[in-house]
Amino acid sequence: HTTHLAQFMKREPEALAAAQLWVELEPDNLEAHSTLSTLLVRRGRVLEAMPHLAQVTRGGGDAPFPIVLTGFDKMSTTDQETLEERVSQLTEEFPNNTQLMLTQALILAEWNRAEQAMNRLMALFKLEPFHYQALLLEAKLLLERGHKEPFRRIAAALVASPDDSRLRLQYARLLTRDNISAAREQFEILSAQSPEDGDLLFSLALINREMDDSTAAKRLLERLLELEKRENDARYYLGRIAEEDGENLELAVSHYMKVTAGRDFMSANHRLGRILVRTGQSERNHAYLDQLRNTNADQREQLYALEVELLTNANDDESAMAVLNQALVELPHSTSLRYSRSMLAEQRDNLELMESDLRAIIVGEPDNATALNALGYSLANRTERYDEALALITQALELSPEEPAVLDSMGWVLYHQGRYQEALEYLTRAYSKFPDPEVAAHLGEVLWVVGESKAAVRVWQGALLKQPDHQILRATLKRLDVELPEVNK
Repeated sequence: HTTHLAQFMKREPEALAAAQLWVELEPDNLEAHSTLSTLLVRRGRVLEAMPHLAQVTRGGGDAPFPIVLTGFDKMSTTDQETLEERVSQLTEEFPNNTQLMLTQALILAEWNRAEQAMNRLMALFKLEPFHYQALLLEAKLLLERGHKEPFRRIAAALVASPDDSRLRLQYARLLTRDNISAAREQFEILSAQSPEDGDLLFSLALINREMDDSTAAKRLLERLLELEKRENDARYYLGRIAEEDGENLELAVSHYMKVTAGRDFMSANHRLGRILVRTGQSERNHAYLDQLRNTNADQREQLYALEVELLTNANDDESAMAVLNQALVELPHSTSLRYSRSMLAEQRDNLELMESDLRAIIVGEPDNATALNALGYSLANRTERYDEALALITQALELSPEEPAVLDSMGWVLYHQGRYQEALEYLTRAYSKFPDPEVAAHLGEVLWVVGESKAAVRVWQGALLKQPDHQILRATLKRLDVELPEVNK
């Protein structure tokens, strides 16, 4: 009773102690041994669990031997080999135990010994032709080997047992990898067997959507709403369908607004906001997001960041700054929002606000390498306060010695101090790690200044192939009065 109660209360240390005492008091009780083995496995004491599983088997019980493979990939090689040896010994004692045979096959598969794993499975299928876990393992191994008919045995099992919904569901999921049409057929069978199962309806809706059958997908999603199941998921994808159709964006907005929680909550509001901002309804979007921020306090910071992203993408920097100002009144300790405001301030040439925000972050988080680097780079790039910039970037480099952005900043400030060879070393390292056009602009400029014009041109042309209209790179070429052959976009 103590063991069961402790398990129910999820107090596993007490459950383990009770189960050990239970086995001690009733050494022939199969349930006690089975329970203890499970509790030991959960605590990573797999080898200790084996004797108890063996005791269950010797007593005529059905011991779930595959549970000992929990965390197998994290075990030491020695422990893996010891476990395999003990499983093999028990298999000799119980040659017709399919659970032991499956465990052997799983170990061999984990060791990438597919041929031997398949041999164990063939022996198992002679005893139990449609063993659920063995069927799935065989399909996995056949898929990995590129077999033409990896699901042949599963299909035969479903002919023999058409109502085996558990196997059919796994079969349907496997089919989604490379045969979406066959997967839809299996999900349709499952849904017919359980017409009010929301998970099946949703899966079938997504499959139909992937097959470009929006009409069927929409019908299934609307059915979910009728059943009041997975409503947030249904609303989100109904919004996607309406948005992609393009003829009734207001319907898409209506659906997105009804996504109140779940994994698609932020995505729904991002899509909603993008529609509203793009159609000149930024005020409506702001009012809606304000309402959400009032009712979803734990997501307030994310919702502010979302609105700022939407506005900056629409080149409405003034409104984005107003939102950030409002956000920081409400959330003055938000590092991410303050950092966003500092970067926007820099873009708007408000260097005083930029510096103030970054220094505020650094005061609160002295080891914030991103803020240290941003301030150092901005001072090097926009002012002549190179010594201050160098000190800040040096701190950032100590914290993140391999970060390409920091290496780039160090190279850039050294260049401004006339330390060209040192600058080249840092910029070359940065560009090798992160071949970004802005880093290319810096590296090319230093190469150009030290007389390595051919190398500079190679760097610039390589970057232009990726982003022909990159503003910083184009501005660098214009400032240095360099003309390169036009790069095809």
